[in-house]
Amino acid sequence: MTDNVHAASEALVEFVQRHPRLWVITGAGVSTDSGIPDYRDAAGQWKRPPPVQHADFVGSHSVRQRYWARALVGFKALSDAKVGGAHRALAQLEALGHVEQVVTQNVDRLHQRAGSRRVVDLHGRADLVVCMQCDYRMMRHALHAEMAHLNPAFATLDAGHAPDGDADLETDFNTFQVHDCPRCGGIFKPDVVFYGDVVPALRREQAQAALDRADAVLAVGTSLMVFSGYRFFRHAHARKLPLAALNLGVTRADPLLSLKLNAPLTPVLEATVKCLQST
Repeated sequence: MTDNVHAASEALVEFVQRHPRLWVITGAGVSTDSGIPDYRDAAGQWKRPPPVQHADFVGSHSVRQRYWARALVGFKALSDAKVGGAHRALAQLEALGHVEQVVTQNVDRLHQRAGSRRVVDLHGRADLVVCMQCDYRMMRHALHAEMAHLNPAFATLDAGHAPDGDADLETDFNTFQVHDCPRCGGIFKPDVVFYGDVVPALRREQAQAALDRADAVLAVGTSLMVFSGYRFFRHAHARKLPLAALNLGVTRADPLLSLKLNAPLTPVLEATVKCLQST
């Protein structure tokens, strides 16, 4: 049952006032108002087939053909996405001094565009690509321009948008020409953590150091089904930190929570910020 927005915001205000240094982890639910689809339903189940696995992407040219062809069509949802109300509210919460760190599982950089400064992109950023052999980097839009030039027939296709710049496109991908690294010929991969990959140690350490400075944890718009985010909740629970979640639906951490708010993200966050600004 969804909580009343007013009651949920009152509860969140009280939580923030009691625990002013928040470690905030965000997920796809924060960006759905920006037109970026999410992966899971309210029960935490997949809405569509799971995304590409790291080992499959690295080990199979045909998987890379399919991935980049679909991205050429679907990435527009990410590149054109506008900052949403939840992003702005979290940036305002930071400006009020209540956020020690935002750790986002999203790869859209919308928190930064909204004005948040203390952000760890746990799963990377989709607007960059990196060569897996020589570490050469380039902007994603430049790589897409090269692939559109190589594959004009694919560049004109249209399909429904899927999470993280993917598209619901099924066709024969065998003719798609993948653009490899111009420096060494290595495999280009988005600078994001695919399923089955490992979060870089530096990002984990930055997130963990901030968690050690915080006095409470707040999850926003995430089911925490992915272990890379859930692991921090387990650590915080072991330290006996208060844990809260604002999410439409279940979270993996529900048994650990001191406060669960099953309510719409943006109106609750906006009402919370408004109340805190007036106190």
